[in-house]
This record gives sequence, C-alpha cells and structure tokens, in this order.
Amino acid sequence: MHKLALFRLHLIVFLWGFTAILGKLIHANAQILVFYRMLFAAIFLFVFIRIYKKESIKVSRKIFFQLAAIGLAMALHWYCFFYSIKVSNVSIALSCLSLSTLFASILEPVIFKRKIDVSEVVMGTVIVACILLIFKTEFHFKEGIIYGILCAVFGTIFSVFNGKMFGKTSSGNIIFYEIFCGWFILGVFYLLSGQITQMNEINYTDLALICLLASVFTAFPMLESVKLMKYISPFTLILTVNLEPVYGIILAFFIFGESEHMSPIFYIASAVMILAIIVNGLIKARKTKNFN
Repeated sequence: MHKLALFRLHLIVFLWGFTAILGKLIHANAQILVFYRMLFAAIFLFVFIRIYKKESIKVSRKIFFQLAAIGLAMALHWYCFFYSIKVSNVSIALSCLSLSTLFASILEPVIFKRKIDVSEVVMGTVIVACILLIFKTEFHFKEGIIYGILCAVFGTIFSVFNGKMFGKTSSGNIIFYEIFCGWFILGVFYLLSGQITQMNEINYTDLALICLLASVFTAFPMLESVKLMKYISPFTLILTVNLEPVYGIILAFFIFGESEHMSPIFYIASAVMILAIIVNGLIKARKTKNFN
C-alpha cells in the first residue's frame, strides 16, 4: 500500500507540474483562465461531494469567512502564476515557486508560534541568492520574475493558513469553499470594475482545456492529496511536492522547445534551490527522528 501511495503521490505532483504547461497552451489571459478554472473546479467538487459522496457542505459562518479569505489568496496565487507564464515562460514561473519555502519559514513561526529554524534561514538565504542570480541573468523576464515571486507569496499565505483549517470541517468542504469563494470574489471584482464582459472573450478550445485543467489537474489532485495523508507522512508529501518545478521545467523544455531554453546559469541556480529544499527536508526528518 505504501508503494502504491508513493506512486499516486508522484502522479499528482506530475499533474500539478503539468498545470504550467496547460497555462501556456491556453491562449486566454490570466484573468479569464483563473476565473473559469475556479468556476469549473468548484462545480466538479460540488458534484463529487454532494451528489456522488452525498456529504453535507454545511459549515459555520466563521469558518465560511475564514475559507473565503484563504480562497482569495488562492485566486491571487493562481493569477500571478499564470500571468508570470504569459509574460515570461513556464521555467521562470516554476523556479520562482521555490521561494514559497523561504516565505513559509518566516510566516509559519509567526502563525503557529514556534521558534525560527536556523536551517530554514540558511536555506532561505541560498534560495534568495539563486533568485537574484536568475533575475540578473534573465533580466528580460523581470516582469515574469516579479509576478512569480508574488505567486510564491500568495501561495505561502494560502498553504500556511490552510494548514490551520484542517480538522475544523471536512477536507472536501475546505477545498470546495476556498475555490468557490475565490471564484465568487473574482467575479464580484470583475463586475464592479467593468471587466466581467471580458469573460466572454474565450474560444471553445480554451474552454475545453480549462475544463481539463479544473478537473484532472485541480480538483482530482487536491482531493487525492488529502486521501494520501492516511498512508504517507506530511514530510514525504512536502518533499515530493518540491519536485513540481522539476517536472514542469523538464516538460516545458521538451514540449515548447526554443521558448523555454534558458541560460546555463538559470538551470544551475534552479537545481541549487531545489537541492537546498530537499536537503533541508532531510535535515528536518533526521531531527524529528532523533527527537522521538
């Protein structure tokens, strides 16, 4: 069962890595893409939870507003991610995601009231140095890098606060309300700003790809990752999720060709960042084992 769980885990991480590929294949802009991704994902989750599983989606008012706030962070995370891809490329957007670990090392101690881990600070310094090196080398992608960094910020906010929600209601409810509320808030913003008419500027091919993105590459991996927590440790999950940029960058290199070819320094810096994250995870695992 453990080997099967690991296979399923790598499968969903591969699917997450492929979201960047779909983001580049879809011609619609980031606003339209995120709007429909969240709408379709919310519909799929509602059908699965209420109709297929026949489970209640009732939550308290307090939890609902907490999930709505986290859903907004999720929406901003996805918007910045896809916008970064549109103005630069897949490799830039995915490499910037590595900063999430640095931001988490700062935010988690504050939210969960624990001491700052020295190894996390060292790892964070290495990651920042690598991002600065990428920024200097790939300066023509500066807008993509900036939005990639913002993507990592909002992704960290979403992940950390999402961790505080588990146990307060079912995992399915948490994911459903976050995505639905994120979509609803975006819809209200577009309506008030007069941008809602832009949501019609999409072709059927893009709609089909976004539908695929929302179901196979969003709703399914999120639900599957929750189920896998019964068989694997949180550490294994986190460590494996760090392979998402690896899968995505390799796929982009072979699928898109010239537009994804970066300088050798970019690949060296990206490899160092990912290695730093993995080494830090191994150090943490050893500390936990010795402590127990």
